[in-house]
Amino acid sequence: MIKILSDMPIGVLGLEAIDDVEEEDYRDVLVPAVEAAIAEHGKVRLVYVLGPEFDEYEGEAVWEDLKLGARHASSFERIAVVTDARWVGPAMKLFSILLPGQARAFSLAERETATRWAATGELPTS
Repeated sequence: MIKILSDMPIGVLGLEAIDDVEEEDYRDVLVPAVEAAIAEHGKVRLVYVLGPEFDEYEGEAVWEDLKLGARHASSFERIAVVTDARWVGPAMKLFSILLPGQARAFSLAERETATRWAATGELPTS
């Protein structure tokens, strides 16, 4: 299931994957939300949380993800994926090469930082 997060800054689309993500989640939630963000803001700044309740992507959901990315590749300004899954960091590095926008992985503990980065493009200085 994909849930829309309501606690995002203006201009940032927040989504959370819970349990299994299926093709219907893309068709009924993710695609309409992304297309609405494009219509309203021209670009998509996305925070995508894969929290501890996230289980897996169904094969058709992965295909829908690839189609969405290909169809709207130039519309994604910043994508922050928030998760403790280890495979996401390397996947985001590869993904960021394929997109004209920016894409980064953040840990669950860095959710606020990820949201701020998606909204402004700025990271805190250490």
